[in-house]
Amino acid sequence: MNTSGSTLDPDVPKKKLTKESFRQGLRIFRYVLPYRTKFIIGMVLLALSSATVMAFPWVIGKLTDAANGRPFVLPNGDALTIDYIAIGLFVIILFQGVFSFGRIWFFTQVSEFTVRDIRQALYRKFVTLPIPYFEKNRVGAITSRITSDVGQIQDTFSLTLAELFRQITTLIVGTVFIMMVSVKLSLFMLATFPPIVLLAMFFGRKIRILAKATQDELAKTNVIVEETLQGINTVKAFTNEQFETNRYTASLTNTVRAALRSNRYRGGFVSFVIVGLFGGIILVLWRAATLVAAGQMTIGDLTSFALYTIFIGASVGGLGELYGKVQSTLGASERILEILDEPSEPTHRPRMAGIAPLQVRGDIDYQNVAFSYPTRPDLPVLKDISFDIQAGEKIALVGPSGAGKSTIVQLLMQFYELSAGKILIDGRDVRLFDLTELRGHIGIVPQETLLFGGSIRENIAYGKTDATDAEITEAARKGNAWQFISSFPEGLDTVVGERGIKLSGGQRQRVAIARAILKNPAILILDEATSSLDSESEKLVQDAMDELMKDRTSIIIAHRLSTIRKADKILVIDGGRIVEQGRHEELSNSENGLYANLLKLQFELS
Repeated sequence: MNTSGSTLDPDVPKKKLTKESFRQGLRIFRYVLPYRTKFIIGMVLLALSSATVMAFPWVIGKLTDAANGRPFVLPNGDALTIDYIAIGLFVIILFQGVFSFGRIWFFTQVSEFTVRDIRQALYRKFVTLPIPYFEKNRVGAITSRITSDVGQIQDTFSLTLAELFRQITTLIVGTVFIMMVSVKLSLFMLATFPPIVLLAMFFGRKIRILAKATQDELAKTNVIVEETLQGINTVKAFTNEQFETNRYTASLTNTVRAALRSNRYRGGFVSFVIVGLFGGIILVLWRAATLVAAGQMTIGDLTSFALYTIFIGASVGGLGELYGKVQSTLGASERILEILDEPSEPTHRPRMAGIAPLQVRGDIDYQNVAFSYPTRPDLPVLKDISFDIQAGEKIALVGPSGAGKSTIVQLLMQFYELSAGKILIDGRDVRLFDLTELRGHIGIVPQETLLFGGSIRENIAYGKTDATDAEITEAARKGNAWQFISSFPEGLDTVVGERGIKLSGGQRQRVAIARAILKNPAILILDEATSSLDSESEKLVQDAMDELMKDRTSIIIAHRLSTIRKADKILVIDGGRIVEQGRHEELSNSENGLYANLLKLQFELS
């Protein structure tokens, strides 16, 4: 699997609106295709809604003329009275309301369903990405893709798209209408727009830069909150509550300063719009008034012209903000598509007809395995590791911290690609397995057990999601967990809290063992499962692990050497190599051996 994906940056600036970025951004619209009928209906209703809006100033002008004794004459010669024109206005408003409701209803459906599909696709991608991807990218940056970036796209589908269409329609149709009313006046009005647009673009760009700086500062304050709350025990243990408060206050002060700078330009922009845009409109109205006084325009035409001018001015003013939103959406789309284009692990491959489900005996063979982490390719972790395990054997991996013990079992589960060599299970290269089937036959009890925030029942059943209550209870009994579970008033339905915080370390480990028992794997990995437990908990957990290891190929990563005396073979790892191997008795009698020294040191410490 290729793990060379780009590193995410949560503070990526808005994407420049180029032909290539626009083409890339449009790829996100493939998620709209299943709802294209609703989208088309929404666009038709949007066009009709915009048309009724643009008809409004024209009818207002005719009403004004009728009030001044110039009734509107139909092609058949009939003259419409003020009452009929007013009724026409009411009908336009009524249709406007109906079209607007329909447009919002259909666009909302398209938006909600599309965003659901994008989030679903992103989540599906997240859980199938290889482990190195998560080591190269911060979790906060990854989750922001499924929250803020998708939210940006949702706003586009529900609001920005409609507003962009409306403003462009207003600009084009409004310009056509004012040309029909008075070409001379229209040219005068349009001559005032270029300087206004240029200044609006300047202000808009500066505001976007400052707004991003404010968001960056706010993100830093959020990081402080997240770090403090996650490490609240450490904060309190070192009595650094005041230090963290001061750190957060300083960050908030920077955020306020950035916000004030941004709002200073924003205030200037609003003042410019008021003075520049409406000043231009006043000039146009002054010119129109002189034409009315000269008899070259009617009062109704002046009214229509003034309303269309205001509409056009508002659309020009709004296009700057919409341009910024389009830039943000293109950037968000590109970041989402980058994740969706990342190569996934080879999991959940469809099984061909007639092929039986994978059966694993548990023979394991490491052949000249070498490995370096993708993030540190120049630093080898494992060098020429070779050993084999027969089905049902129990082997132990021991050695100093950082020797490569955990890496050996992570490679068995294909969390990483080998740098060299190969690993065989039942004589078959692990890279040829479907990872879903392979990992389905491997159980693991880690050193730090992660429980999900639901009930004990849900956490044990994670080993077999369709397990019955009887199976869950039996697994809990075999894992020495039933005694403490049955003492809780809610039994299996007891909520364990976030990351299992409501249970002790020994209780969490026994729940994890029950989960592994329920999974019933052919190969079992115990990663220092008793290293952080007290003696009583260790005895209970060790008994549960002995039950779990019966008739299974077991790999035990041991910190306490007393737990591996019964292992069929012990591999001593140091500096990424196997430096000793054998049974406990022979290794402990090797006078200058690393295992004997570790055993002696541990005995002295205890």
